[in-house]
Amino acid sequence: MYQIRRRDILFPELSFAITGALFDVYKQLGAGHLEKYYQKAVAISLRKREIKFVEQQCVPLQFDEINVGRYYVDFLIDDKIVLELKRGMFIPVNVLHQAKKYLIAMNLKLALIGVFTNRGVIVKRILNLY
Repeated sequence: MYQIRRRDILFPELSFAITGALFDVYKQLGAGHLEKYYQKAVAISLRKREIKFVEQQCVPLQFDEINVGRYYVDFLIDDKIVLELKRGMFIPVNVLHQAKKYLIAMNLKLALIGVFTNRGVIVKRILNLY
């Protein structure tokens, strides 16, 4: 694995490896596929890199210690990073807000949103600083 020297980035080596997995998927599959096919391919690419993850992780949402709902994240990676996959030409604002809600509900610090476009992959980092 590559040695990243920056100290101001959360989980730099793991983020780099995840991003590499996304780019490998795009390089082989290209654009225009359904999100579920990208998800299957990303899971294969993460396994190939020996990155620990859980797919479709259930995240309970609680109010006064009572479960009021649940979310499902595409990937929870190494119990540290939420990875959400999308397809299209841009990242809608509601997707950014949803990723932030996942982080708050799971008490995590970092989410990555990988968007498969017809021009390549866009990766956006979302931080939970609270």
